[in-house]
Amino acid sequence: MDEVKKNSVLIVDDDESSIMALSHILIRDYTVFAVKDGQDAIKIAEEYHPDVILLDILMPDMDGYGVMSVLKNSEKAAHIPVIFITGLGNADDEEAGLSLGAVDYISKPFSPAAVKLRIQNQIKILNQFRVVEQISMIDQLTSIPNRRGFDSRMDMEWVRAVRDNTLISILVMDLDNFKAYNDTYGHLQGDVALQVTAKTITESFKRPGDFAARLGGEEFVALLPDTDLSGALHIAEKICLDISSTIIPCTDGTETKLTISIGVNTQAPWLDSSRYSFVSEADKALYKAKKSGKGRACSSV
Repeated sequence: MDEVKKNSVLIVDDDESSIMALSHILIRDYTVFAVKDGQDAIKIAEEYHPDVILLDILMPDMDGYGVMSVLKNSEKAAHIPVIFITGLGNADDEEAGLSLGAVDYISKPFSPAAVKLRIQNQIKILNQFRVVEQISMIDQLTSIPNRRGFDSRMDMEWVRAVRDNTLISILVMDLDNFKAYNDTYGHLQGDVALQVTAKTITESFKRPGDFAARLGGEEFVALLPDTDLSGALHIAEKICLDISSTIIPCTDGTETKLTISIGVNTQAPWLDSSRYSFVSEADKALYKAKKSGKGRACSSV
């Protein structure tokens, strides 16, 4: 059985005894990171994305307020909830921390029960938000990612391709004559066709990293990381064949079929290269596929 991944907590405190006390309280339930200064805290937060940060206010060089300001202006760490650790017991300090975006306070000396409850509350909120976020990225009709899910995955794969200097390919797909299909068989049957299409596309992939989404209407898209143009065209042609040979059943027992046109583009992105241009070239290739007879794949070159 796979081990359930623990949520993670970053402890930031220049006092070794405080780190040891908090680690002892949390280690059974969470993956715990611990650092003693603000600069290391920022580095760990941006690199490992802990679920919650416990941040001491009084630290040398950079105090908790300074760390908080940097975190909230960091694209990578601004979303991480921060709980201040304080022994000051001053309402003004609490107000200052909350105004910077802290979600809660833990006072010294630590109460194990209070520490656990305050972190559990934040983890519960975070996990609920993640569930809602995940649902918002799924197309409810086909159960594959929607345009928002595609945009999120595109961002991730683009950054990875730039970092690793690898190729990335995109397939922009459009069902042929879908309006006529809807007019003939009705929109409910059209929904069945879209569901069958989504399933057929995803089953055409051979690698777990290949990704498909529904952009809207009868338009789909796929991202193929670390795939050259020849490999992308091979997959696109397989999808065309699989779609054209797939039977789409109707409620009255009749059988229908559709074809799909696909535009393919491949790029080795660099830091300032345009994602819009990357997708636009695939759109042009899709237009070429439609114009040259439909039911086929064409590349941008």
